[in-house]
Amino acid sequence: MQRFLCDCGNVLFFGSSQCLKCASPVGYDPARGLMVKISTEHRVKLCQNGVKHRLCNWLLPADSKEVFCLSCRMNRTIPDLNWGRNLLLWGRMELAKRRLLYGLLSLGIRLPSKTDNPSSGLAFDIVSTLSNPTVTTGHLNGVITVNLEEADDTYRQINRQQLGESSRTLLGHFRHESAHYLWQRYLSDLAWDDPLRLAFRERFGNEWIDYSTALNLHYQRGSQPGWEQSYITAYAASHPWEDWAETWAHYMQIVDGLETCESLGIDVRHVALPLVMLPNIAGTLPAMLPQSGLTDGEFLAWLQRWMCLSSVLNEIAHSMGEPALYPFVISVPVAQKLRLAHHFASVWGRRYG
Repeated sequence: MQRFLCDCGNVLFFGSSQCLKCASPVGYDPARGLMVKISTEHRVKLCQNGVKHRLCNWLLPADSKEVFCLSCRMNRTIPDLNWGRNLLLWGRMELAKRRLLYGLLSLGIRLPSKTDNPSSGLAFDIVSTLSNPTVTTGHLNGVITVNLEEADDTYRQINRQQLGESSRTLLGHFRHESAHYLWQRYLSDLAWDDPLRLAFRERFGNEWIDYSTALNLHYQRGSQPGWEQSYITAYAASHPWEDWAETWAHYMQIVDGLETCESLGIDVRHVALPLVMLPNIAGTLPAMLPQSGLTDGEFLAWLQRWMCLSSVLNEIAHSMGEPALYPFVISVPVAQKLRLAHHFASVWGRRYG
């Protein structure tokens, strides 16, 4: 996340709705990628969910006929806001969703809504298991469904412990499911022998392995022994699609985390930890894709900065009596998968600078 400033010079945050120094109402303008004052000068207006429910700070042009922002227009289903604590939980959901969209837009990935583009657009169903016990978090044909109860910290942590996960967050859910959306949008229709499909298969495996059978085996037998050597999480080992989704979620986490640290002035060159050195092969692409030693080296340096910074973040968390913020190990095979995710991001949007 980049660093934002108010016109008065005070620091603003991604979720800010008011400057704490000058008391001006502010919001995030996704068209410009900036936090701005809500004023006639900037010619913007606040999303209706910010006006009515005070849970969205995204803006849209003042003369727009729309009343909802880019993010809220993608909602196909929302919870019943007259019931219990749904408004509180939905607010947490929407904040995580907006951060996902910020990350995708920052990568240059265009995000049409499903209303505007039924074939390749994106929509969200936020549904509580209390109102629909059959709901499960997942993606299908451009619709990402997330269980509202996941916004309850206790509920989510119980699930994390039962599933044996190192980490489970709302933002992680959205990033993971966005990978399934991007796969369907950009890769599923490519020819079987397209270089991108071949590269995917080399790094992640044959995606035509029966998905339901693979997941059933994962849940029946548990984690594969030694999964840590080739996968970022145990769940990633269940099927190539899930390996891709877990890898893409971590790629987005690294992009966001490094941008946040570096925008706040944290320079890895001043960190008193040895820089983790991955072998050059960790930064290479499959042979069927265009090769660039310079880009490989830039990627490796970028990834190694994150590995060093994540160690610092983990130590800070431990000093506060909390578990590690990034409890994951990036092996060489995982780094190679992240390299391919990085390449996909450059193909789908702009190259990460």
